[in-house]
Amino acid sequence: MTLEERINDDLKTAMRAKDEVGLRGIRAIKSAILLAKTDGSGAAIDEVREMQILQKLVKTRQESMDIYLKNNRPELAKTEEEEIAVIRRYLPAMLEGDELEAIVRQIIADTGATSAKDMGKVMGVASKQLAGKAEGRAISEAVKKLLN
Repeated sequence: MTLEERINDDLKTAMRAKDEVGLRGIRAIKSAILLAKTDGSGAAIDEVREMQILQKLVKTRQESMDIYLKNNRPELAKTEEEEIAVIRRYLPAMLEGDELEAIVRQIIADTGATSAKDMGKVMGVASKQLAGKAEGRAISEAVKKLLN
């Protein structure tokens, strides 16, 4: 079952259950998928592209939530937080901590990186290998930590 099919099924379920929070999050995903399909690039939406779309949705909502909290608007931040929770249901579990560091260590060994100067080389390989499995910020932090 593709993400789009899953979203459509979950949208119907949320409508029947009158789940307003779920509806907002699912509609946001559906909208983002529709925009990606009609962006004019003609590129098919594969699983990697779906994960990129979902990660972008989470990232933008996280940034909005941070701004709302900074400006003392907790009611708006709560809305963003609820939508993030709904969107994350469709993302695979992200690698973090020791798991992520172990993979980054292996990438560093494979690329022969020895210092912070090699960060770009390691990040290029790590970003491709961990696309959809870990957040870019977490990858970057792990690479910096291990190269220093």
